[in-house]
Amino acid sequence: MPSTDQVVPVSALVLFLREYIEANELLSDVWVTGEVSNVSRSQVGHRYFTLKDAKAAIRCVMWRDRMPPGFQLKDGERVIAHGRVTVYVQRGEVQFDCDFARPEGVGALAAKLEELRLRLEAEGLFAAERKRPLPRFPMRIGLVTSAGGAALHDVQFVLRKRWPLATLVFAPAMVQGEQAPAQIVAALRRLAREPGLDLILVTRGGGAAEDLHAFNDERVARAIFASPYPVVTGVGHETDVTIADLVADLRAATPSAAAERATPDIADLERGLRALDRAMASAVRHTIGGLAADTEAAAVRLERAAPRVAELKAQVLDLAQGMEEQVSERVRRERGRFDALAARFGALDPMATLRRGFAIVQREGGRQPVVSSVRSVRTGDRLRVSVADGAFWTEVR
Repeated sequence: MPSTDQVVPVSALVLFLREYIEANELLSDVWVTGEVSNVSRSQVGHRYFTLKDAKAAIRCVMWRDRMPPGFQLKDGERVIAHGRVTVYVQRGEVQFDCDFARPEGVGALAAKLEELRLRLEAEGLFAAERKRPLPRFPMRIGLVTSAGGAALHDVQFVLRKRWPLATLVFAPAMVQGEQAPAQIVAALRRLAREPGLDLILVTRGGGAAEDLHAFNDERVARAIFASPYPVVTGVGHETDVTIADLVADLRAATPSAAAERATPDIADLERGLRALDRAMASAVRHTIGGLAADTEAAAVRLERAAPRVAELKAQVLDLAQGMEEQVSERVRRERGRFDALAARFGALDPMATLRRGFAIVQREGGRQPVVSSVRSVRTGDRLRVSVADGAFWTEVR
């Protein structure tokens, strides 16, 4: 801006006002409500209108490419609108550059959520083609949820039952309240730096719609989008769909469902291995039977062609017997390998350990609830003891 003792043209003054207003961060992201009047449409489809209340009015413009399909501005209608304040240089007028508007009756929270959803969708954050497949056998799984919530225990229970081979890397965060979005973002960034992760679970138990506000936060959505690992969300109930769910690589209805969809079932794998063993044995028997029949047929043909080749027939039969013994030995070795693998899987089954009289002792709450040493508990600690047919609570004295 020129000094006060200079005479400046009107254009310089108006341009200065526009730059000054547009540089104001508050005026670049404004929500406003008012009554629509003087609606007009340009030849190319832009909308011009006025927003007013009992004391003031401001000229507005909504460009054609920002007009949602089927949405119409009507004189006399009250709306809630989003946009930025600028200056229309040719007239020297303050103007509201509107990029989103909905009837006031939808409510401010719903309108803001829809505006964010449309904007992120336009940027491609929800695109199906960018969603990554989950690894079939994840061995290191990140988890973002509350340290004291039921979601943590639900995920741990499912993983112990379905896929005990995996290691859970826990990044605690608040999942409700004003501080929740920042903590969820920080937890996701921490896991992004964790080497060797296969995927990340972001979970929260059920609650009212307003309790899920953190998962409709733009910062959380962009942190999920930026994650170097696939993200599975399990937030709220079946009917709850948040912005975080739309960005995630896979959405599950609940925390337990997220853990299930992210992992294989070790029992199914064991059944598959047993079926494979049966199929291999059947294939070997079929092969041996075919070879034996072929050998017998060849021997018959030789005998018919040269009746004096008894010695040659005996050699062929010896060869067939040797082949059968080799194949049988191979089957025995493969069965031994399978039995050893099955034993390893059985040893990993936590329920088998509990049925032998052992127990799992867990501290109530905490980042490391499993008690593995007497030095890790104190007098007064509440402990949950899981045995083969259930669990009970006890207290250290």
